[in-house]
Amino acid sequence: MMVTINSGSNPQIKEIVKLQKSARERKKKQMFVVEGYRLAGEAASSGRLRKLYLSESAVAECRAGEHWDTLGQYPHEVVADVVFRGMSDTVTPQGILGLAEMPCYSLDDILQDRRRSILLLDDIRDPGNLGTIMRTAEGADMSGVILSRESVDLFNPKVVRSTMGAIFRVPFYYAEDLVSAAGKVRQGGIPLYGTMMQGSILYTEADYRMGAAVVIGNEANGISEPIAALCEGVRIPMAGKLESLNAAVSAAIMMYEVFRQRCL
Repeated sequence: MMVTINSGSNPQIKEIVKLQKSARERKKKQMFVVEGYRLAGEAASSGRLRKLYLSESAVAECRAGEHWDTLGQYPHEVVADVVFRGMSDTVTPQGILGLAEMPCYSLDDILQDRRRSILLLDDIRDPGNLGTIMRTAEGADMSGVILSRESVDLFNPKVVRSTMGAIFRVPFYYAEDLVSAAGKVRQGGIPLYGTMMQGSILYTEADYRMGAAVVIGNEANGISEPIAALCEGVRIPMAGKLESLNAAVSAAIMMYEVFRQRCL
């Protein structure tokens, strides 16, 4: 009979809480937390799930679930409900939580992809934006996402949830120097297009068919000057009195235009 973990002082529980709260801890351990049946299943499908934790009240439901044939192969612990709520990052936990190993990609993995469709994120800070962007990048069939080191941690719990599993499938790379990484993209013959209010052409007028790297800037300040100097500015037309679009919305518009042209 499996013993229930009844204390938040249990070393395993303390480790989960640290991973939920600290980007430094996640980076050090190269592990992160996935919550909910769907994300646990995505982690298992990717081969990166390492262990599961089930709340005491959800054990029967989890074990009867359609994916338990796969999930049940992993080591798992039963946790008292009150302790599970303390280790969860969600308001209404589903009763299943997993430890997953971080995916790892190189810049070359992205640059050498045959699709030659790349997204560069210059200091994106909002977790919801980043999660939505990663999810959209999968839908738009992008080669991968290159992030500045200042951007929000991709393994932040809110980001992970927002990706809806795309975190396991879309290649990504945190660049210590985004200017240098952007230079390597250009050296590979892939032009850079930055979304700017004063862009010289409409975003639909550029030719992305032979490859394109789209740059999306910080939510408040836009694209930094050193990166902007490497880009051709493109603008997304807006009616009304809006000053700008949400970063994730701009990224989606650009990625799907690249995808549309590539499919012509």
